[in-house]
Amino acid sequence: MKKLYVGNLPFSYTEDELKELFSEFGTVSHVKLITDRETGRSRGFGFVEFESDDEADKAITGVNGK
Repeated sequence: MKKLYVGNLPFSYTEDELKELFSEFGTVSHVKLITDRETGRSRGFGFVEFESDDEADKAITGVNGK
């Protein structure tokens, strides 16, 4: 498994949207969007975990800079 840091996300993004974005590159095993403790609002970054390193590498190439 390989976990990727994903930054510069719109504050309106949800974990489901993040999973949908990355699932086109492979099997996403876990998604965690980091939120503010007090407000519950997204902090604009999160983590996506893939089942294989190859799928994670494809996602890095496919999404980098978007």
